[in-house]
Amino acid sequence: MRTTRAALLALLLLFCAGCAQSADGAARGGGRGWGAGGAASATAAKPDVPTVAQLLRPDGDYFGVSTVGSPQPQETASVAAAAGQHPTILEYFRNWTQPFDADAVRESWNEGAVPLLTWEPASESKASDQPQYALKRIADGAFDPYITQYALAVKAVGLPVIIRFAHEMNGNWYPWAEQNSGNAPGDFVKAWRHVHDVFTNAGVTNAIWLWSPNTVRGTPEQSVEPYFPGVGYVDMVGVDAYGFGEKTAQEVLDPTVVQLEQLTRRPILIAETGAQPGAEQAGWTASLFTWLHRHQQVIGFVWFEHSVAEGAWHDYRFTVDPATKSAFRAGLAGMALRTWPVASVLPSAAASSG
Repeated sequence: MRTTRAALLALLLLFCAGCAQSADGAARGGGRGWGAGGAASATAAKPDVPTVAQLLRPDGDYFGVSTVGSPQPQETASVAAAAGQHPTILEYFRNWTQPFDADAVRESWNEGAVPLLTWEPASESKASDQPQYALKRIADGAFDPYITQYALAVKAVGLPVIIRFAHEMNGNWYPWAEQNSGNAPGDFVKAWRHVHDVFTNAGVTNAIWLWSPNTVRGTPEQSVEPYFPGVGYVDMVGVDAYGFGEKTAQEVLDPTVVQLEQLTRRPILIAETGAQPGAEQAGWTASLFTWLHRHQQVIGFVWFEHSVAEGAWHDYRFTVDPATKSAFRAGLAGMALRTWPVASVLPSAAASSG
């Protein structure tokens, strides 16, 4: 009888232990994907994609790149081979005649990188004056159906995406400049806040808002502060800065970055950079990495890997010159870079592992 009772007690303890393990597995999100019946779940495990908060506090510097087809696997692989490191941000451009491209976001994450969408409130035309896209019209709600549809699509994709809306607004070469399209001083901030509010009202929580002026060199105003929407409307700040014959990146970046550091403690990303070919290109490129080491608030950079044939003013590709390529590789090798892949389990790998 004692033997029977002991056996029953052992079975009861084993059953309880199994229940505890099942409860623990459920609390942790299903563990390894086993169902209640003990068989492998038909649904693949959800990719371990970082949260917005984690992306804003990375474990190292971002190495970003924009190529003509970003995000595109072959182009990304080519950059990684040339640089000796894999990009952790992939930047691409879309205008306001285009719907949200969920496939581009998924593809960027498939490649292990954070998608950075530069969203341009204009048509595909290169004209700097486009009154139909005036900032006041945006702020007054003329584009709300489009913006709302876009916001809901961003929400639906369910993956973090950096949105760089209306970049280089302090210049005078885009339709959203306050000197163009019938715009007036103060209109940019109103338009930015309105677009941001539409996203907030749509319940979007996976967008990272990147405000990115041009370096103050060559702009009508030497202060970027009049264009700043406020810390409540910006998650990350940036600057677009290119070398046009200067010897060092410091000459180009410092006048603007000093202002950004005074405006906010939000993380800073060099959202577009590169150097035109010539005698100073390799040295300028090497100096960029030296400069990055000295600025703790700066969390990385995006290299504009475009040629003139691909729409750039100059051939900014770091691969255009052996000395520049060498400087680029050495600079990256000396950085504490953000872990790659950014997602520890890539969506494509998860999809094929079920």
